[in-house]
Amino acid sequence: MDTKKLRQKILDLAIHGKLVPQDPNDEPASVLLERIKAEKERLIKEGKIKKSKKSTKASDTPHYENVPFEVPESWVWCKFQDCMDVRDGTHDSPKYTQEGYPLITSKDFKNGQFDFSKTRYISEVDYKNIIKRSKVDIGDILYSMIGGNIGSMIYIQHDNYFDMAIKNVALFKPYQNSDISTKYIAYFLESKIKEYQAIAIGGAQPFVGLDIFRNTLVPLPPLAEQHRIITEIEKWLALIDQIEQGKVDLQTIIKQTKSKILDLAIHGKLVPQDPNDEPAIKLLKRINPDFTPCDNGHSRKLPQGWAYCQLSNVLKITMGQSPKGDSLNNKRGIEFHQGKICFSDKFLLESGIFTNEPTKIAEPNSILLCVRAPVGVVNITKNQICIGRGLCALTPFEGNVDFYFYLLQTLQDSFDNQSTGTTFKAISGEIIRNENIILPPLAEQQRIVQKIEELFHVFDNIQNALEV
Repeated sequence: MDTKKLRQKILDLAIHGKLVPQDPNDEPASVLLERIKAEKERLIKEGKIKKSKKSTKASDTPHYENVPFEVPESWVWCKFQDCMDVRDGTHDSPKYTQEGYPLITSKDFKNGQFDFSKTRYISEVDYKNIIKRSKVDIGDILYSMIGGNIGSMIYIQHDNYFDMAIKNVALFKPYQNSDISTKYIAYFLESKIKEYQAIAIGGAQPFVGLDIFRNTLVPLPPLAEQHRIITEIEKWLALIDQIEQGKVDLQTIIKQTKSKILDLAIHGKLVPQDPNDEPAIKLLKRINPDFTPCDNGHSRKLPQGWAYCQLSNVLKITMGQSPKGDSLNNKRGIEFHQGKICFSDKFLLESGIFTNEPTKIAEPNSILLCVRAPVGVVNITKNQICIGRGLCALTPFEGNVDFYFYLLQTLQDSFDNQSTGTTFKAISGEIIRNENIILPPLAEQQRIVQKIEELFHVFDNIQNALEV
């Protein structure tokens, strides 16, 4: 279930007047709008707010042609500047201080709440200058109008209110003593996010100007219906939140279950042993006739046919080495990979970077292991590539590459715990070569892979269904 689309659908129904029934006893929205406009005119006369560029008289109830859609008879179309005071914060960069008043930008928004991890502070003098233009009060709406997160929004309530200055943020304020639900306005603004993002202008820092907000047409319901709409929206959004949390919980369970399946697999508990299988020790002897098992008397505790060994006994290990920078290009040579950037769930993606002077080569059907953060993450390459210092290639001498791919996933914590470094964590080739494993017979490797992929396929289908 696509909960984002469901949320948008509920908001669309709400602003079209189709989420709750209309009540003929409600005071029409046109009467409400007249009161709001009268209050706006009073504030203009008293010099508390500035007159709009194209202000209408208090008695005028404009009729807008070419409205976006039809609304119920008791509703009315108006512009934002008719029903809300729309401002923005300072455009200047005041001198920042170690403490003082927070200067809030859209970078301080996170999931409808404030995130103060990167907040900057200003002096009391600068704060007082800024709030002359845009004082934030309870019931106001802060709306991101610039950058990559246009539409991020915070509705100012009692539990998140504090003295703040704002910068490059649109501020929607109800006119003093006017009857309008700013929470309804907040939901309307949320429904417009994609539209505002589409009309934003600018290059690296696109923005939506105040005139766009001020002249946005708003479908205004009667005040009583605004409150009914809010109650209904919040009921549905609470249900959506439960669904989303359920999806998160299910994804966590799927991840944990997959990890458990791999754990059972490498301990010989996922598929039964077959006494007719060639023992793993024969595979190890075939790879290296001088192989000497080091079981320390623990062999009898292993599943039948399994053997103790190290990764270097079954995998050819090639540590990466980056080619010269001037040999890299985007046209010809052998494909070059440095780290996890082109990893997928299983198979390596194309990097689009090539080198004419390859250094260390990973052969086709090799497993690539990240030796720098994120240490221990693995992928399989289908093609021959050049690998840099961030990767290590592990190629089976004999056996199933898919089995070793799943085996190495279970070693990620071990590698991570052995990693060292301050700038970035890394592991050495010695750590990889000496990593201890228990090895099943070749035939059982095949059965293990088949069972893992059979079970993973079921969970992948469940996960894909969650994303539809």
